[in-house]
Amino acid sequence: MVKLKTEEEIALIKESSLILGKALAEAAKILKPGITGLEVDKLIETFIKDQGAVPSFKNYRGYPFSICYSVNDAVVHGFPTEVVLKEGDIVSVDCGVFLNGFHSDSAYTFAVGEVPAKVVKLMKVTKECLYRGIESAVAGKRVGDIGHAVQSYAESNGYTVVRELVGHGLGKDLHEEPEVPNYGKRGNGSVLKPNTVIAIEPMINLGKREVKTLKDGWTVVTRDGSPSAHYEHTVVIRNGKAEILTSFEFTEIEIKNNKNLTYI
Repeated sequence: MVKLKTEEEIALIKESSLILGKALAEAAKILKPGITGLEVDKLIETFIKDQGAVPSFKNYRGYPFSICYSVNDAVVHGFPTEVVLKEGDIVSVDCGVFLNGFHSDSAYTFAVGEVPAKVVKLMKVTKECLYRGIESAVAGKRVGDIGHAVQSYAESNGYTVVRELVGHGLGKDLHEEPEVPNYGKRGNGSVLKPNTVIAIEPMINLGKREVKTLKDGWTVVTRDGSPSAHYEHTVVIRNGKAEILTSFEFTEIEIKNNKNLTYI
């Protein structure tokens, strides 16, 4: 059952989302060749707690970290480890913030140094897929309209859409109804109602769409080893145009200031 939010509750999610946008920017400040995922995880966890909030992912269904840190062929839910980043890697940092009783959720894929042109294009198109999906996230349309917008744009550029993992509603719980797939048909699925808060998160592969889960029980990777990109915003359904609650603004300022990252 979809839980519609009051304006007061949406305002609380905005507060959570503001901290989250700034938390992802903390990653953008330090990502570089030679850094480990555990260093990034510790920095973001400390930042979130310093704001009086809680990392949503830590201990969620047993997940042991504050961020998901997915490098190259890892699609989502990757563990931060002692493995260092290398020039040419891409890494998705996915994070949630719990504040005032409400969650926010956002992800950004970073390019470490110079990455191959074909991967740059994958990242660019995946981010554009996110905004195509958001354009369809308006009251009166259906969940399938969001998925269709993402899928059609990704596939028209020669990429594939992961189907085993989807976006979702969120609020007092990190995952609520409705599920928001990144594929679908126009006019299918449940009707989008005003004041529904959802996370839209395209996961797009350079190669084939099939994925598998590693032995850690969490990390999802592409079966063919091809790179995957992932971007995510928390948005609220409105009449006419969705309202984006999370922000990439702080992150992208720091990417442009970090000589070890490439802005896509």
